[in-house]
Amino acid sequence: MIRRAATYALIAAFSFATTPSFACTGISLNAKDGAMIRGRTMEFGFPLSSNVIVIPAGTAMNGTLPDGKKGIGYITRYAMAGANAVGQTVILDGLNDQGLSFGLFYFPGFAEYPDVTADNAAHAMAPFEFGAWVLGNFATVDELKAGLADGVVVNTLAPGFGSIPSHYFVRDKTGKSIVIEPLGGTLKVFDAPLGVVTNAPAYDWHLTNLRNYVNLSVTGVPPLDLDGLKLSQLGQGAGMHGLPGDFTPPSRFIRAVAFTQAELPSATADDAVLSAFHILNRFDIPRGSVRDKTDGGLELTQWTT
Repeated sequence: MIRRAATYALIAAFSFATTPSFACTGISLNAKDGAMIRGRTMEFGFPLSSNVIVIPAGTAMNGTLPDGKKGIGYITRYAMAGANAVGQTVILDGLNDQGLSFGLFYFPGFAEYPDVTADNAAHAMAPFEFGAWVLGNFATVDELKAGLADGVVVNTLAPGFGSIPSHYFVRDKTGKSIVIEPLGGTLKVFDAPLGVVTNAPAYDWHLTNLRNYVNLSVTGVPPLDLDGLKLSQLGQGAGMHGLPGDFTPPSRFIRAVAFTQAELPSATADDAVLSAFHILNRFDIPRGSVRDKTDGGLELTQWTT
């Protein structure tokens, strides 16, 4: 009963926060010394009170069905550490001892979860339980792809509250990255070679939208002569004119790609971490900059990792 009440408390925290919602941004950088860096911001309209937790290898874990009963049961093969929410044993963003990293990102309006059936109940878990399952059972992206069918993410919720639409970014120590999205009742995998993720819509839409910004360049624009009137750029950065600056997921995705692709290679892991934080600072939401029109709720950056 205590476990069920705690699960409902977590669902309530997520559900109250859906307006406004997650506006998280994830990026990846590689260092010359071989280090693979992944970073993200966490935006939320409800205090998550996140802490870093450690789940050892050999820990017994269970998924939760919409009716509160147990779903999938497993013993973690790998130890993991990551950020939780409201004191619960869940991983919103974390890393296991094999170098596999995981991040949960909000995915409103597009997540389509399957119904629980007699056939899938023993494999089912809540959206917020998916991170621990991934990090506890897999060492690489390829392993996860091969074993993904063993897990089912279902629309677990508490009475009176909504669902938790989410998609997931996973990267391993080789730099291979994927985005996993619940679409049409199944988990669909997209390769993510650019190592960037935001929120809705579906990941392949974001990749297509990049084609609207192929004109962007880190180099300046040469002077222009219009019938003898010579015009030159007013300052450096004109090559990025048209880079979207708002906080919507499509705009943040474009900025994240632009900044990570423009970033000069770092020599070491420590240097790459500093570079990642500098980039992620460009996605911080100051208090009051994003508000809900109906209830005045605020969305702001709670933490960056």
